[in-house]
Amino acid sequence: MKVHEFTLILTADSNEEESDRLYSIFDDGTLATIAGVPQIHFHREAPLLEGAIGSALVNVRKAGFDVVRVEIEPKVVAQGIQVFQAEQQLHGTTT
Repeated sequence: MKVHEFTLILTADSNEEESDRLYSIFDDGTLATIAGVPQIHFHREAPLLEGAIGSALVNVRKAGFDVVRVEIEPKVVAQGIQVFQAEQQLHGTTT
């Protein structure tokens, strides 16, 4: 399985109790507030990026938090495009 990196931007900061609750649900994310923006950076293992993000969203919502957006580094997006293109060539299909 592949490890996917992404960040979930939260709607609100967590207090100590809420942080403990988050960390009891997952162990592959790091909670931080950077420049006043509460966020969790994940290194989530899953076959596909979409599945990794979806499962992280479920975990965060289970802890009672809402997510404003998902952020992905441009290099991660570029790597995903390269993998997709290679798979298309391998299977003889194009977009």
